[in-house]
Amino acid sequence: MGKIIAIANQKGGVGKTTTSINLAASLGVLEKKVLLIDADPQANATSGLGIDVENVEKGTYQVLEHTASAAEVVIKTSSPNLSVIPSHIDLVAIEIELVDKDQREYMLKKALAPIKDQYDYILIDCAPSLGLLTLNALTAADSVMIPIQCEYFALEGLGKLLNTIKSVQKIHNPDLDIEGLLLTMYDSRLRLSNQVVEEVQKHFNEMVFTTIIQRNVRLSEAPSYGESIINYDAASKGAANYLSLAHEVIKKNK
Repeated sequence: MGKIIAIANQKGGVGKTTTSINLAASLGVLEKKVLLIDADPQANATSGLGIDVENVEKGTYQVLEHTASAAEVVIKTSSPNLSVIPSHIDLVAIEIELVDKDQREYMLKKALAPIKDQYDYILIDCAPSLGLLTLNALTAADSVMIPIQCEYFALEGLGKLLNTIKSVQKIHNPDLDIEGLLLTMYDSRLRLSNQVVEEVQKHFNEMVFTTIIQRNVRLSEAPSYGESIINYDAASKGAANYLSLAHEVIKKNK
């Protein structure tokens, strides 16, 4: 039975896409069958895995519109055991197009139902907003992972996201769990980074992943080569961090 994890935070630049790509690749390397869904119109998860966004003919947009099945639009990547449903800038229009549809929050859930059992994990890279796209992801997901940047405004907006999750649980998806809070962009030399870690762990103790994603140059370089950190530099700190996170996710879901 596949587990669907949405990776969400309405704040931009907190490491959602980096986490989506590298956690997906790490789970793949650990011999799990993984599907990554790019649900962000910026399509960074698509290009970050070496897929030319300009040439994407069918992807998340068509899946949400139900003009193509999820199985039809899956693309295999060069990363072991990892496939992707790509995105394209046309996904921007989906919010407007779904507005007057019946059960508009359930479009992704319905589309994934036929393929859910073919994967161990399905990760959804959400857009940095709490619009219909993210709502679809949260309604389809079994759990949500929240990346939090180790910076000054880290906890700002977190309350809003947790409230959104609560209302999704109440109205659309009573089974939605919080997979965990993931601290990203950590720099051990900065006092602020350490303060944020302490603060988050104090407030959310059990909910916080033990793994902390450190700032890492190789990690920022990898997407420009269209590769996950595992393919780009398996010996880097970034690769070690994401493999550790993958182990933690697998252990948690045993």
